[in-house]
Amino acid sequence: MSDHDEQQQPAPHRGKVLEALARAERQVFTRPAPKSAKAQVKFLLTRAKGSTKALAERLGVSRRTVERYRAGTLTTPQKRLQDALVEETESEWQPQVRAQARAAAATSRGMMVDVTAYFGFTCTGSSDDGRQRQITTDISPTYVKQILELQETGATEEDLHPIVAEAITESYFTELGTRADGLRADFTQVLKIDFRF
Repeated sequence: MSDHDEQQQPAPHRGKVLEALARAERQVFTRPAPKSAKAQVKFLLTRAKGSTKALAERLGVSRRTVERYRAGTLTTPQKRLQDALVEETESEWQPQVRAQARAAAATSRGMMVDVTAYFGFTCTGSSDDGRQRQITTDISPTYVKQILELQETGATEEDLHPIVAEAITESYFTELGTRADGLRADFTQVLKIDFRF
């Protein structure tokens, strides 16, 4: 059984850095998030204080669609709605666990980044052609705090690239300022990125 109301809005698209941050948060969950559409809708309705209208607007579907999934008369959402349900459920799941992991990363632990990207370089006195690199390095808590604050304020992928590139430059390329003075690395294209709290 399908519902034409599910096709009201296009699926939201997050960039690679934002998606990697969301995946890192999912890795700290201590319990799995609800998996079925009915369980996800019921959970999200508790977060929306029972308002089917608010949840319908958030998911980009009609109130009737939300009611049908809550009642179990619809069970298999189309891909766009399924993706929205997973994203919204996981963004609300275990907020205290996520907050603790984020706070620890931003104050003491830092975060690990594993990135494959094209880096362009500029340096005082010399230059290096941009090229693809695969880098795994720790990011200091100072940069983690800036990245997470930008994410919380609704920063775009393009807003995050410079600060992530700066964090990688400090940690990997200049080894915390002990070499390559004045070097600056920028992403020209991110192929793959993962963060770990």
